[in-house]
Amino acid sequence: MKSNNPVFARSDEFNGRATQQGYSDPSTWQVGAPGDGQGGQSPYDTAVVDRMTVDSVVQKTALTIGLTAISAALVWFYLGDVTVDQSALNTAFAFATGGAIVGFVLALVNSFKKVISPPLVLAYAVVEGVFVGALSKVIASYVGDPGIVAQAVLGTIAAFAGTLFVYRFFNIKVTDKFRRGVTAALFGFMAVILLNFVLSFFGADFGIRDFSMLGLIVSCIAVVLGVLCLILDFDYVEYGVREGLPERESWRAAFGLTVTLIWLYIEILRILAILRGDN
Repeated sequence: MKSNNPVFARSDEFNGRATQQGYSDPSTWQVGAPGDGQGGQSPYDTAVVDRMTVDSVVQKTALTIGLTAISAALVWFYLGDVTVDQSALNTAFAFATGGAIVGFVLALVNSFKKVISPPLVLAYAVVEGVFVGALSKVIASYVGDPGIVAQAVLGTIAAFAGTLFVYRFFNIKVTDKFRRGVTAALFGFMAVILLNFVLSFFGADFGIRDFSMLGLIVSCIAVVLGVLCLILDFDYVEYGVREGLPERESWRAAFGLTVTLIWLYIEILRILAILRGDN
């Protein structure tokens, strides 16, 4: 199964290229675990001992999300009250911008590395925490209510749990057509957002990231795309566990989930801020 998801596209294991690197054909694998007396055989018997499991993905995702949360909290408290000090607000903007740029670079590096690097995944989580903490502080100051951050966190958890429930209990099947459609929509959306960002430096942006009705519509579209990306994430985790991929691929799955969850949080926070600002 070849992946269209940019996070997984460079992984040989996720894209079925293991047989090209000296591993056995999956069709020849035998039922049972290696060494259990039942004739079990895996293409990774001589290469690795551990296998990717749901538990390993959960543990690593909890670690990356935890680092993001800690980093965000530290930045939040470091910035203090930005509503009474313009310099503090400028510092918050600088932290958010710097975190976004460095996080974007690290996301690209992690996405296009053939062999996933745990330190780079953890570095991404920390840097994104700086971005999330600073941006949350700016948006909270805009609406005048720090409680909006907790609401956005709960909204993100609800979106994750709801998507996982639907995926598991309604037995959603991810087809190649679905993957291609979501990936095309995702790249199209990101291209428009990037173009808008560049044009904003010349005062000619589309206004799609403003706290306006148009911005609300764009953020709602982003949440829908984020939920669809979560479905792709769940599908690849399920595939990795089923095919017995190396345990290191748990880091790639955790990275993909972290990227999606952070994106969902930011968009939900924006939606709440726009709705609150209209009241």
